[in-house]
Amino acid sequence: MPEATVIDYGVGNLFSMSNALRKAGLGVEIVEEPTGLRGSDALVLPGVGAFGAAAANLEPFREALKEAVEDGTPLLGSCLGMQLLFERSEESPGDGLGLLPGEVKRFTGDVKTPHMGWNTVEPKRDSPLLEGVEPGSYFYFVHSYYPEPADPRDTLASTCYGGEFASIVERGTVYGTQFHPEKSGKTGAKLLANFAGLVKR
Repeated sequence: MPEATVIDYGVGNLFSMSNALRKAGLGVEIVEEPTGLRGSDALVLPGVGAFGAAAANLEPFREALKEAVEDGTPLLGSCLGMQLLFERSEESPGDGLGLLPGEVKRFTGDVKTPHMGWNTVEPKRDSPLLEGVEPGSYFYFVHSYYPEPADPRDTLASTCYGGEFASIVERGTVYGTQFHPEKSGKTGAKLLANFAGLVKR
């Protein structure tokens, strides 16, 4: 059975994500050291909290993560883990991984923050990650900031909340969801099963 390496960098819902990945058909190993990333079948970067602190905690993993992605290892970031795939955030100083060009911005205008609860996701193009996930499916969000990819082609799906934002991104074997798939019921489980299918290829 292929195994997903869940990165423990001091922030994140490691156990709920790990349980969801197991139900999706992947073995799971939680690692606290960069050396644990070597030879991984897939990498998962969960996360809740502030961008700057998380980026600092993730620093020891930076080179190992980049090397794994360059080798074609699938990487899934969720919520703050997705935001860390980008270069920077308006939330706080700190360098993201820069695996995707772009930055993370704060919601403005009349909308409440955090954006919390169920909202719909609309695909922009086809992807194996979204196979069997109907357009307009609901996923569970909790966030006050959202990613803005520099390249629109990196946006796999979008969500409307005071405007349209990228809620799923994809570039090569790098994937990110702004919502929490592990808290998103059957649709979240389907997306994680699709990710497991990509890992098994």
